[in-house]
Amino acid sequence: MIVYLHGFRSSPQSSKAQRLRARMAARGLDQAFWCEQLPPSPLEAVRLAERQIAAAAAPATLVGSSLGGYYATWLAEKHGLRAVVVNPAVVAHLSLAEFVGPQTNLYSGETFEFRPEYIGELRSLEVPRLSRPQDFLLLAETGDEVLDFRQAVAKYAGARQVVLEGGDHSFTRWDDHLDLILDFAGLGR
Repeated sequence: MIVYLHGFRSSPQSSKAQRLRARMAARGLDQAFWCEQLPPSPLEAVRLAERQIAAAAAPATLVGSSLGGYYATWLAEKHGLRAVVVNPAVVAHLSLAEFVGPQTNLYSGETFEFRPEYIGELRSLEVPRLSRPQDFLLLAETGDEVLDFRQAVAKYAGARQVVLEGGDHSFTRWDDHLDLILDFAGLGR
């Protein structure tokens, strides 16, 4: 089972979520993929994911992009799971502080309020140090214009890391790494 956690202002309609879903479906694994719209509240977002983790027949692997990577890190540490983090937010309570206020979902066009109290919620989900770095796979591109990839490289020291020159925050070489993600999740060929 893969639990996919999208980023801030993103959705299950993101190209990464859709392409991973399609790859899994092509392998007959469509029932082993979960991705839903995460609520703006970080605590509500992780509670939603925790319900899916609890309902899974086998231990889930988390795949999180950007803010979803921040959530995946906390959930993996709390529940002893594996996680793939893609251009992850490392200090989300700092990087998202400037976004307090009205926001627009990039895929649905719906507006939502990112409230000041969500910064405190993000702070409560911070993982200062990984206890099991071997359970993490970092995918990062050095051209990420939103987050500094060097923070992720330092945060996930000891984890398997794929750091690619260039690219951007969307992780432009996503399709090239879908099989690696599935293998890491124990869902390979």
